[in-house]
Amino acid sequence: MAFSKLMTENLEHFRKVLQADKNFDVVYRVIEIGGRKGCLFFVDGFTKDEVLLKILQSWWSIKPEDMPADAHGFSKKYLPYGEIGLVDQEQDVIVQLLSGITCIFLDGYDKCMTLDCRTYPARGVGEPEKDKVMRGSRDGFVETLIFNTALIRRRIRDPKLSIEILTAGESSHTDIAVCYMDGRVDENLLRGIKKRIQELAVDALTMNQESLAEAIYPHKWYNPFPKFKFSERPDTAAACILEGNIVILVDTSPAAMILPSSVFDIVEEADDYYFPPVTGTYLRLSRFTTAVLSLYLTPAWLLAMMHVDVLPPWLEFIKLADQTYVPLIFQLLILEFAIDGLRLAAINTPNMLTTPLSVIAGIVLGEYSVKSGWFNSETMLYMAFVTIANYSQSSFELGYALKFMRVGILILTAVFDVWGFVAGVVLSVCAVVFNKTIAGKSYVYPLIPFRWSELKKRFFRGRLPVAKKEGQA
Repeated sequence: MAFSKLMTENLEHFRKVLQADKNFDVVYRVIEIGGRKGCLFFVDGFTKDEVLLKILQSWWSIKPEDMPADAHGFSKKYLPYGEIGLVDQEQDVIVQLLSGITCIFLDGYDKCMTLDCRTYPARGVGEPEKDKVMRGSRDGFVETLIFNTALIRRRIRDPKLSIEILTAGESSHTDIAVCYMDGRVDENLLRGIKKRIQELAVDALTMNQESLAEAIYPHKWYNPFPKFKFSERPDTAAACILEGNIVILVDTSPAAMILPSSVFDIVEEADDYYFPPVTGTYLRLSRFTTAVLSLYLTPAWLLAMMHVDVLPPWLEFIKLADQTYVPLIFQLLILEFAIDGLRLAAINTPNMLTTPLSVIAGIVLGEYSVKSGWFNSETMLYMAFVTIANYSQSSFELGYALKFMRVGILILTAVFDVWGFVAGVVLSVCAVVFNKTIAGKSYVYPLIPFRWSELKKRFFRGRLPVAKKEGQA
């Protein structure tokens, strides 16, 4: 569908559609180029003013006899910029304009010329607060999609790296970048993911990656273990792409969604590879151990306190030293919720008040709650360890999955005693073992199906592979 060759008709039409007289940031300017009337539409704040000014200045010297016959010739001759285009669909013009692209209409031309001199407000690519490392790169993803793809391109200078752009959301038209390596990616999974994104029937991706994740994989929502790995580090995303994974970037989100991801992928951190193999192996095994302890420590201790008479002499020290006024199960459950309350309070507390909050949490809620009889000191000790162990996981989703499983085991143990503890352990193991990745494969591969060569790599960090040059032995 071509536009009218009369600029005034196009101007009036888009003024009404975009409500330019009401929206102060939708700017249009009527100009004259080579004796013909023209107009520019752009969104204030999304355009590089200096670039647009220089292009306007170059148009003032164009004479009527130098004007090309069509829009293609004009854009080729008089748009001295890298990213230009021609559009003949109204909806495409609206989406591109509201994305920050400048749109140009001229008398005598039945197509809209686009000029991509946009810029988005963005913060610096500093180190992510959550994905910090002791050694390695200090840059991180930001809320601008083009910056994030550039950070990946900087690390993978290979023409096989493909970054496809898709859109989703009837109102938001959110840009989604799908990044993968040709020849290494699972083609069936890639086609399936792209098809799911293209067929999304949502109004807007209001919560970025989480909205996308719930839309493309709505199955088994009751299983708390995460199906995706999220990272704000471009080095982690680049490494996953080189391993054959798919990385999805959503505009306005500083996190990359990596898939497919098993539980071993989610537990891994960048520090495992920024240190020598021995240190990296130790860090990885420590993380696995603390994850298991955080899941089973408090339920096992609760079970032991329910059968104090059968404890061997070498475990006498775990007995309660003081009288119990509140049943242990209620102490543990109250602390589980209280810790999350303190975490939420810390997030919503201004920086200048974090120290007073820490003092209140440490003294009032710690020491005084024990002295008042609400909690036993042993309960506080074990819950403090569990809280620290949860923070050892880089994935919030995995930390909360372990928390939900732990609370379930605690309740089953308190109600059904030994059989409840056994049932809780079996339930938590089944939740992991019978889970599936988005590709439909085992969540605990290479444990199930068992492959020792691959499993060894998951637990023990070996030397990084060195690519041999052509002709080397």
